[in-house]
Amino acid sequence: MIIRDFLNYLRYERNRSELTVRRYEQSLRDFESYFKNRDSQLSWESVDSDIIRDWMESMMDKGDMASTVNSSLSAVRSFFRFALSRKMVQNDPAHLVKGPKKQKPLPQFVREEEMNRLLDTEQMWEEGFAGLRARTIILLFYETGIRLAELIGLNSADVDFATHQLKVTGKRNKQRIVPFGSELESALQEYMQQRNTRLSHEEPALFLNDKGQRMTRSQVGVIVKRHLSLTTTLKKRSPHVLRHSFATAMLNNGAGLESVRMLLGHESVATTQIYTHTTFEQLKRVYENAHPRA
Repeated sequence: MIIRDFLNYLRYERNRSELTVRRYEQSLRDFESYFKNRDSQLSWESVDSDIIRDWMESMMDKGDMASTVNSSLSAVRSFFRFALSRKMVQNDPAHLVKGPKKQKPLPQFVREEEMNRLLDTEQMWEEGFAGLRARTIILLFYETGIRLAELIGLNSADVDFATHQLKVTGKRNKQRIVPFGSELESALQEYMQQRNTRLSHEEPALFLNDKGQRMTRSQVGVIVKRHLSLTTTLKKRSPHVLRHSFATAMLNNGAGLESVRMLLGHESVATTQIYTHTTFEQLKRVYENAHPRA
């Protein structure tokens, strides 16, 4: 009776769609079934916050996502608000209950062996200047972890070959220094030599398109997507995936979290910590595949 009155309230007073009404009813029936199976003496008037929390935990144990659990909790909260306002119950135990935090999706990254295959296989690159430019762009993303906007904004003067450092201008025009290795040094030197031979010297940008202008976001994005498709089955094949790949490779090979934070230009180490979850998931897969009792 009490559930029926609530559903009618949703239909006729709140004008909720029939789909929404059915979803709320399902959540309420599921909760009622849970607390009745737990203790047949329990009722809507006698359940407390702990019962609701235990129900949510049981859903999580079954593999329900945080969004599903929160949706069910929202239905129970709405129900108790209604029942309390109509004096059908004496208290509202649901308002004290917090739902689980929604899990952020783990960042996608290209595995080290896939990046090595791409960068080390000549047949994956066009001949001539276009291929050299493409490989240098992808190598720079992977070796430094800089953002797409930061790469486009690089000028030739930002490259210091003597110290093996890039001067990168990040968000809100904050600048940071990012080191690079000998492989990227060789690629940059060869690229810049051919660029200066083919294109205008007046444009300060490091990466130029075939018209001698600073490359655009879409031009760089097309290059990255086309070449990543040759080595990975990831659906997302963007410059940001290479940034994720850089961070994951650094942590997998012993870099400290604070060092990676500084290289990426994150304000807080909390932003960088998502990559530790990525590496832990990878570690779990290694464990499950390698341990005889896993």
